[in-house]
Amino acid sequence: MNTVTRPRILVVGAGFAGVECVRRLERKLTPGEADITLVTPFAYQLYLPLLPQVASGVLTPQSIAVSLRRSSRYRTRIIPGGAIGVDPKAKVCVIRTITDELIDEPYDYIVLAPGSVTRTFDIPGLTDHAFGMKTLAEAAYIRDHVISQLDLADASQDPAERESRLQFVVVGGGYAGTETAAYLQRLTHAAVQRYPRLDPSLIKWHLIDIAPKLMPELGEKLGRSALEVLRRRGIEVSLGVSIAKAGPTEVTFTDGRVVPTRTLIWTAGVVASPLIATLGAETVKGRLAVTAEMCLPGHDGVFALGDSAAVPDLAKGDGAVCPPTAQHAMRQGTRVADNVIATLRNQPMRPYEHKDLGLVVDLGGSDAVSKPLGVELHGLPAQVVARGYHLAALRTNVARTRVLTNWILNAVAGDDFVRTGFQARKPAKLKDFEYTDSYLTPEQVRQHVDRSRRVEL
Repeated sequence: MNTVTRPRILVVGAGFAGVECVRRLERKLTPGEADITLVTPFAYQLYLPLLPQVASGVLTPQSIAVSLRRSSRYRTRIIPGGAIGVDPKAKVCVIRTITDELIDEPYDYIVLAPGSVTRTFDIPGLTDHAFGMKTLAEAAYIRDHVISQLDLADASQDPAERESRLQFVVVGGGYAGTETAAYLQRLTHAAVQRYPRLDPSLIKWHLIDIAPKLMPELGEKLGRSALEVLRRRGIEVSLGVSIAKAGPTEVTFTDGRVVPTRTLIWTAGVVASPLIATLGAETVKGRLAVTAEMCLPGHDGVFALGDSAAVPDLAKGDGAVCPPTAQHAMRQGTRVADNVIATLRNQPMRPYEHKDLGLVVDLGGSDAVSKPLGVELHGLPAQVVARGYHLAALRTNVARTRVLTNWILNAVAGDDFVRTGFQARKPAKLKDFEYTDSYLTPEQVRQHVDRSRRVEL
């Protein structure tokens, strides 16, 4: 029984959608109108679009980790942990804290914005040998790993070992994969000048994708421009190709090629967080089927948005759903907050509708392609638009200043190619970061909640 006088709003996830929702709730609700709680393992919002620049050392990790405690108004209670199950009937969210304790968090309204996890397939050796690119730890590890391959190749007397250490494979021709390959290739190109024993021609980068085109959302002309930039830098781009199997020292492509490599980076898309399956509700390709107001039909007080929800795209119509982009997630967060408040105040909710404003792809240096408001740009003008967009999207002036300072310093002074070693003795492959086995089934959620209630009685 709810003995709390104020309604309890629980927001799950501190990505673009969750943070925008919390910020809006804090601004528009009076202090005594509701209690706001945010569930997240880390007290920061990770600005994912700039993660490849952290991996390449252009930006420091702290510069894209926007402090929630700095950007909030201190009204939101933050639970350090991850939601692993939701019982919408009992209105309880099961949370595993960072100290591995299970706690039950009751709510009156829940906003589900848990984001996504890396999409993998049943490819032999993939999760054991591939690196992901969704967290700060993974980006920092990949930087250390790439530099260590240069160090080890420089020290090796074995030509076969040198070859495998100096070839790098990135899977995924979307924005994340393309920018990761572009930035890391620039890192190795600059670093090899400090290794006089290494032949620069031995360093090879491969970008592969099963799709027939690179970043098809950009259109024919800009996609071709991005492809030309990558190939001009010496990156071998293979389309219509994926990984057949992966091992510790080589990967096999689906076209039969075997590439000796110690570095396989997997960025081939995402799927909704496994938390979504714990509700036992209807889904669309793994994402919660919600209304245009982002409510979950048949479940009182449940809202879902971002990567984990199939939000109808009213701007396109014809049954389309919004793509899992930061642009949509941020605006959905604002609209969900307004709809939660409208429900609290017995006012009508409004549907989400937003026309995509464009796309930006930063390839490093003066190379970029952008499509703001349908205008196709490439080269320096596109780079200005891309970086201007990122600065505007960062939520605090401190974050903007850090990023801008890093860009200027890197452009003027270059990189020191230092390995931090923080993650050197820890596993850091795909299987070590997703924690997909931590989630409960719908039946386990109900059993846990029932057991907890019996203990309380």
